[in-house]
Amino acid sequence: MPNLQRTPLLLALAGLGLSLAGPVRAAEGSQAWGASSAITAGSPRLAMLTPLPAAPRVFAITPERRALLNTIRYAEGTWANGHEIGYRILFGGSLFDSLARHPNRVMRTARYASAAAGAYQFMPPTWDMVTRAIGVRDFGPESQDQAALFLVQRRGALHLADRGELSADLVARLAPEWASFPTLAGRSFYGQPVKRLNDLRRFYEQNLAQLRREAAAVWEDVAIRQVPPPCSDASLACQLERVSTPTTPAP
Repeated sequence: MPNLQRTPLLLALAGLGLSLAGPVRAAEGSQAWGASSAITAGSPRLAMLTPLPAAPRVFAITPERRALLNTIRYAEGTWANGHEIGYRILFGGSLFDSLARHPNRVMRTARYASAAAGAYQFMPPTWDMVTRAIGVRDFGPESQDQAALFLVQRRGALHLADRGELSADLVARLAPEWASFPTLAGRSFYGQPVKRLNDLRRFYEQNLAQLRREAAAVWEDVAIRQVPPPCSDASLACQLERVSTPTTPAP
C-alpha cells in the first residue's frame, strides 16, 4: 500500500486535485456501480464509485404508460373496470379502508398466503423499498401509480413501455415483478396462475386506443375555441366592448 503520510502541503494539493476533477458521470444499466483502482508508475489512483442514476420523483403518465399500468391491474385481478376501488384490493379479493399506508395484512386462500395489496399488489418489502426510493408518503392511487412505474423502470422496461406495444420482451422483463405476467416460456416466474400474452395484448391494445382517443379529444377541445363575432350594434354593451378592446393604431 502506498504511504499516504505526507506533509500538510501535499495533502492540501491532493485535496485540490480531487476538487478540480469535476463530477463523475453516472453510468447506466447494470454498470451503475463500478470501481477503478489501477496503480501506474508507482503513483496511487483513488478508486471511484459512480453513483446509481437518481430516479425521477414524478413519472409522467402518458397514454402508453397508463395502458401498461391498466394491463398490470387486469393481470393482477384489480382492474375493477378502471374504478378507484381497485387500489383498495387485498390479495384474495377483499378490500381495505385506509389509503394512508400499505395495510401489511397477510391474507390466505386455499393454496396461497400473501400480504400483497393495492392495484399492483405490492408486497410490504417492495413497498418499503419504493417509498425510500421515490419518497411517496401514502398508499393513494397516485402514489401506487408512481411506485409501479418505478418498478417498471427498475426492471429496465420503461423505454419498451413508451413504444406503445406490449411486446413479449416487455412482459417477460416484468414477470419477476408481477407473477401474473408470463415469462418468454409462457409460465409465471413464481409458478402461480398466469395470464396468456395474447389476452394481455388484446386488453392493452384496446385500452391504449381508448386512452389515445380521449387524449386527442382533450387537445382538440383546447385548440379549437369558438370566437364570438364582433359586436356591431349601437347598444351600451357594444360601446363598452369597443372601449375595452385595444385597437391597432393606423400606420
